[in-house]
Amino acid sequence: MKAASGRKAVQREVGEDLYEQPGHLIRRAHQIAQGMFDEHVGRDVTPIQYAILRMVHEVPGIDQVGLARRIALDTSTTATAAARLESKGLLERTVVATNRRQLQLHLTPAGEKLLDGLVRGVHEMRSQLLDSLDPDERELFIALLRKFVHLNNEQSRAPLQLPEAPAAPAARKTRRA
Repeated sequence: MKAASGRKAVQREVGEDLYEQPGHLIRRAHQIAQGMFDEHVGRDVTPIQYAILRMVHEVPGIDQVGLARRIALDTSTTATAAARLESKGLLERTVVATNRRQLQLHLTPAGEKLLDGLVRGVHEMRSQLLDSLDPDERELFIALLRKFVHLNNEQSRAPLQLPEAPAAPAARKTRRA
């Protein structure tokens, strides 16, 4: 009889524990976000492809390695996704003359047009994801997510690597006569 009650206690503990595990909750949150992305943004592109289009729009001519670093994605997945976007006519990949292995990325006019159409859906998705929280909770939730991601960035298979901002020019000293 003791073994049966011990097993029930372990089962209850394991079940309760699962629903409190950050990894499980993050996976569920990702499922929810993916479902809302499909609903509000559509299925023309994936969230990763959307991130690529956004970054190439923001940094025209970025190379694939720099792009991967800026969106925290491994280089092979970035290359595959960029190739898919190119095959859809949304992105152009051109070889850099000084390094034939390096590809620069630019949105095509069709890519720009698609991106313009997707932005509204992304904003609707964000609103629906956060609408169930009150304004203070939304702010706290985003701040905690940002902090969690920042503090654990190096644990990722593809850590976010933003370029360093150029140093501000030193103030010139002027002599007064």
